[in-house]
Amino acid sequence: MGTTAYEHWIRDFEAARRKRAERGDPEWRTGVPLHPAIRRSVQRFQVGEDGDGAELITKAEAAGDAEYASAVRMFVAEERNHARLLALLLASGGAPVIASHWSDRVFVTLRRALGLRLELLVLMIAEVVALRYYRALRDGADDALTREVAGRILADEERHVPFHCHRLRRALRPLPPPVRVLVTSGWRAALAAVALVVAVDHGPALRRLGVGRGRFVAEVVRSSGPVAATMR
Repeated sequence: MGTTAYEHWIRDFEAARRKRAERGDPEWRTGVPLHPAIRRSVQRFQVGEDGDGAELITKAEAAGDAEYASAVRMFVAEERNHARLLALLLASGGAPVIASHWSDRVFVTLRRALGLRLELLVLMIAEVVALRYYRALRDGADDALTREVAGRILADEERHVPFHCHRLRRALRPLPPPVRVLVTSGWRAALAAVALVVAVDHGPALRRLGVGRGRFVAEVVRSSGPVAATMR
């Protein structure tokens, strides 16, 4: 019997879940207070990871592919775990989570107003930006606990991007090639704009992590080329 379209991804999510269970949580008692700029930045990203994912799950179920819907539920569970890890990282340094941030409200509003295909395109903007952010946090944070938490989240995000690319490639396939190019070019332009906003909003933290605003934007935009090609 051949492998179905999402069987591989389900196995991948299940393997990651087993690995997390075997590994357990980081040692939170080793936490230290975060630098104020890093703390504010992490608080904002924690809000972004903390959505319940119900809208995405509903749209995935409505698409009529039970295996895809199952994989999406596993993806949402991993995102919720990211929010949990970031909240515990903040708590270990004596910092609270925040209730909301304007950037998250904008993304949530956009995603909920769109169909599955367009919601995934918006979601992929956040995922590709997150790849560079968590890499900067992993490589530039002063303390080992922050680097460990960022590394765990980054490893998940590096799996999430190909998962969503797989779905978007199937979703865009019926479109004529010039339209696919137009869609992915527009996606890259929107990503560049969002990366610029993130660089401005998180500029003090990025500088503390050794990544200037310009470098952050340039590297996000550069990384989007192969992602857009895969979606096409």
